[in-house]
Amino acid sequence: MTDFSDLPYRLNVGVALFNRHGELFVARRADLPGDIWQCPQGGIDDGEDPQTAAFRELEEETGCTKATLLAERPDWLSYDLPAALIGRALGGKFRGQTQKWFVLGFDGEDGDIRLDLHLPPEFDTWEWIAPEDLLQRNLGFKRELYEKLLPELKNLYQAASRDWLRTKRA
Repeated sequence: MTDFSDLPYRLNVGVALFNRHGELFVARRADLPGDIWQCPQGGIDDGEDPQTAAFRELEEETGCTKATLLAERPDWLSYDLPAALIGRALGGKFRGQTQKWFVLGFDGEDGDIRLDLHLPPEFDTWEWIAPEDLLQRNLGFKRELYEKLLPELKNLYQAASRDWLRTKRA
């Protein structure tokens, strides 16, 4: 058995996109079998700051450019890939990812979300759901990550969204 413990973590961002009803955007992966759902996320490019990466990934994966930064999770959160994927996924260069998460408020209309603008699309369908309902979905190997993260993201949204909710929609 190969030891992958010396492989680094890939720098990554995650986006918890909430609408004005407090619902969370989730999407189903188009490239994985098994009906696996997640929030938008992706790698940080060389020289790119995490906040810029979060907005870029949101646009690439959802077509959405109408969002407001509400909060940033202060700490980075790391996870390991399942053993079967280490050395194969993420170009075989990483043992997992370390993520900086951002809470964004959706300022658009549902029609502004376009999963087909970046080819091949990462997601094939999406929904707004109550945040706590995310744990009822198949989250694949990221389940433990979302179990830890979800209450924090919901609290960050609730604490940061008051002023945003008072503003008019774009």
